[in-house]
Amino acid sequence: MGIISFAGFTLLVAFIAWWSTRKTDETSSDGYFLGGRSLTGPVIAGSLLLTNLSTEQIVGMNGVSFRDGAPIMAYEVLAAIAMVFTAFVLLPKYLKSGIATIPQFLENRYGKTTKTIVSLLFLLGYAISMLPTVLYSGALALNTMFGIPEMIGMGPEATLWVTVISIGVIGSIYAIFGGLKAVAVSDSINAVGLIVGGSLIPIFGLMYIGDGNVFTGLTTLTTALPEKFDIIGGPESDVPFMTLFTGMIIVNFYYWGTNQAIIQRALGAKNLKEGQKGLLLAAFVKILGPIIVVLPGIIAYYIFNGDLANADEAYPMLVKKVLPAAYIGFFAAVLFGAILSSFNSALNSSVTLFGLDFYKEYINKDATELQVVKAGKTFGIILALFSIGIAPLLYGVEGGIFTYLQQLNGTHSVPILAIVVIGVFSKRVSGKAANIAILFSVVTYLITLYVIKPDISFLHLMGILFVLTIIIMYVVSHFYPRETDYVQTYTKQVDIVNWKYLKPVGFVVVAMVIGLYIAMS
Repeated sequence: MGIISFAGFTLLVAFIAWWSTRKTDETSSDGYFLGGRSLTGPVIAGSLLLTNLSTEQIVGMNGVSFRDGAPIMAYEVLAAIAMVFTAFVLLPKYLKSGIATIPQFLENRYGKTTKTIVSLLFLLGYAISMLPTVLYSGALALNTMFGIPEMIGMGPEATLWVTVISIGVIGSIYAIFGGLKAVAVSDSINAVGLIVGGSLIPIFGLMYIGDGNVFTGLTTLTTALPEKFDIIGGPESDVPFMTLFTGMIIVNFYYWGTNQAIIQRALGAKNLKEGQKGLLLAAFVKILGPIIVVLPGIIAYYIFNGDLANADEAYPMLVKKVLPAAYIGFFAAVLFGAILSSFNSALNSSVTLFGLDFYKEYINKDATELQVVKAGKTFGIILALFSIGIAPLLYGVEGGIFTYLQQLNGTHSVPILAIVVIGVFSKRVSGKAANIAILFSVVTYLITLYVIKPDISFLHLMGILFVLTIIIMYVVSHFYPRETDYVQTYTKQVDIVNWKYLKPVGFVVVAMVIGLYIAMS
């Protein structure tokens, strides 16, 4: 029965994605990379949420909350503020320029060299951290929840290879041969499934603790483990409270405002209003995210008495323990969809970056639109194979996969956010200043984190480096300024009139985040 519901739901999503995209012209760059600039608010919101909410998030964050409790939810709820900032400040600038990639925006602002460096950083980030982490965490979750090693009679690590290859191949087909619209449509359907399915796990978990009553279970849990529900992280926490004002801001503002894999959904908006609606709708849902990505980890801590060798297995073990057999096939399909979503979104963005920012610029300047799309697809296949080869090597990584991913991402998130923000707010900072600042930030971060290893949170390190990167940009620009002030031109690709409810809705979102912190501290 489980296998039938799994196959049925997975095939239904694939069919709807094909039906919705059958008329999109995917031989052109806009059609393939941006879904023909036709995405509406709800589709953007669903795609944003599911690109973000995958197994490295669900498995990884619940692994951290199993160990450390509620402070990890900062990654979720502060995302809402970052999305408000993107809707108000960054998206209007992006859509005014009519860009398909963030590096294109940086080329307009700083020059070709900056664009190339940033494209390379994005591609390395996706290849080394994001794609392999998604594959690994997805394979680990499916294997643990559904007993795949026992089913096929292989050891856990050998089975990991089999599952990683299977997910990688299917995800690649979606991303490489379907384009952004196929990815976005399948994401939106899976997002609904994941929110429904993901919400069932804490409900069944609390019913398990409370002998069939959710509220009894919640009372028992909060009474037995009050320290796990304190949102203010101490100095030894994975998220010390003061990091909310340093690296946590950078992580979220980078991710939701400048990360190609995420922002590409909003760049494909029909107009600015739809893009802003999509971002703010997603922001509301993110505030509720801890119910899915933090609470189950605390429930697992209670049920298993805090006794699990690998914290990353807390969520899969909980699902196995509390989810009724009738729901397992549906939940497996939804989880599979979430894994595919994050994988194929990052892969689709990599294909976009390579096709537009490398192939067209450096390899074949006279390439037709069709040749650019084909070159991107070929690159996507190579990158997918590379990621499949790395993913199983993350088995049992120290500190858990979520922390591994966030630490590694600091390499590119700090400099990219710094140059985008300064590019938006300053007209005089030069391309040379941006390039020097990027190289300084990347080298300093890697040496400090992995060679010097200071006794401070990597989030504080990101905050310090962000400020230094900006100072370097202004100092270098003092000696090597732009010849003229930067003036942004409106390409008229889409309408850029603000959504009329932007300010009140944005205000409500920020107020809700502050209220949540006050309530849980």
